[in-house]
Amino acid sequence: MAARHGGPTTQDFEDVTYISTRGEALSLTFEDVLLNGLARDGGLYLPDVWPTLSAETIAGFAGKPFADVATEVILPFTQGSIDRATLHEMAADAYSRFDHPAVTPLVQIDRNRWVLELFHGPTLAFKDVAMQLLARLMDHALSKRGQRATIVGATSGDTGGAAVEAFRGSKRVDVIVLFPDGRVSDVQRRMMTTPTDANVHAVAIKGTFDDCQALVKAMFNDHAFRDRMSLSGVNSINWARIVAQVTYYFVAAAALGAPHRPMRFAVPTGNFGDILAGWVAKRMGLPIDQLVIASNANDILPRAHATGVYEMRSVVETSSPSMDIQISSNFERFLFEASGRDAGFIRGAMGALSQGGRFELGAAAKPFATEFGAVAADEALVAETIRRTRAATGYLLDPHTACGVAALEAASPQSASPGIVLSTAHPAKFPDAMEKITGVRPALPPRLSTLLDAPERFEVLDNDAAAVKAFVERAARPATAGAQ
Repeated sequence: MAARHGGPTTQDFEDVTYISTRGEALSLTFEDVLLNGLARDGGLYLPDVWPTLSAETIAGFAGKPFADVATEVILPFTQGSIDRATLHEMAADAYSRFDHPAVTPLVQIDRNRWVLELFHGPTLAFKDVAMQLLARLMDHALSKRGQRATIVGATSGDTGGAAVEAFRGSKRVDVIVLFPDGRVSDVQRRMMTTPTDANVHAVAIKGTFDDCQALVKAMFNDHAFRDRMSLSGVNSINWARIVAQVTYYFVAAAALGAPHRPMRFAVPTGNFGDILAGWVAKRMGLPIDQLVIASNANDILPRAHATGVYEMRSVVETSSPSMDIQISSNFERFLFEASGRDAGFIRGAMGALSQGGRFELGAAAKPFATEFGAVAADEALVAETIRRTRAATGYLLDPHTACGVAALEAASPQSASPGIVLSTAHPAKFPDAMEKITGVRPALPPRLSTLLDAPERFEVLDNDAAAVKAFVERAARPATAGAQ
């Protein structure tokens, strides 16, 4: 498979190391990237070469257990730091916690359209697919090194609950999640605030998700604090999160006939991580006709797609709060590849975004327009899509997935290729919004029946880096050794 946009492609899995998008951090191994998260120069890590899978391998994924496919997809990126048997054991254990035997089942909702249900994990969101495995990977790496870590993450709703659930009770990891106060659903908040394990902590920040994300990046960029607290990250800034999500693209496509016919995917996305995983799958050899960015009213990515200018505006609260974002962190990874791995361009663009709230895509604009479609769905279209789909099929979309269905319909209404919409969350996570739109208040699964009555435990802090750092220092247990 030919390389795209400057990044080499290889079948030699043993040679993969990781480089920063900003070009000023040391190259690391997979295990170091797993434990570090954000690069010390503020950039995001990517493999220096792109492993590919053969058509025969991809075809062989059809009908295989999810853990088997995950092992084959992820192993090339681990560059020998984890052996196949150990990785498979961790994957099998992670995905045994899902409510559906297929882990990520496909549901047909139209003649040539499917919903890929990614919400059968412990917290009813797609984040579980990567987070459950990430917890096992990190415990494995920390145990090998005799170390502890303090995980600090920002969440627009789902990442926090998934992280708390995956790491709760861990002897080697403390977890502190920051969420925007009053800007997540009650169910999302309670998945972070009701667990009683001493190693997990939820913090409501008086601000937006972008504020939470900026606080996390500031902590990582304070290298003395980072080393003292052995900080690690589980947001999609962590490359292991992205590569774990690549698996379900291969699983879904193989089930519908890949590699013998190409697929279309529409992906609800705010932080660009989930759709970046689809782009990685394409780089690895999965035939994808179209990757459609599905946004809500916070349409910064569709605007950048149309204009070649990435320009922030105020965040609008919507019925799909996990996408109420203006800083799409993982976009930096694609821009790095699309610019021919121009680290200087990335440093300049991210500096301009930080200082002035905008930057021009420049040479990356054309690859962005070519590799992706992009559609924004306002609140009226989201509600109409939910009602229409339910009336026609009986299937209840959550508001995020409705953005995906609307985007796929708009981007390629007549395409012959199978269209797959990633369903990122269970509708019961947004009962107020669903009741307002449909008149129906979807019920949580029985295993979560006590969630809405359990006592909550969380801190409320100002959008202030010093206050948040002080809380992290109080909450986290001392590390026996610093992360590298």
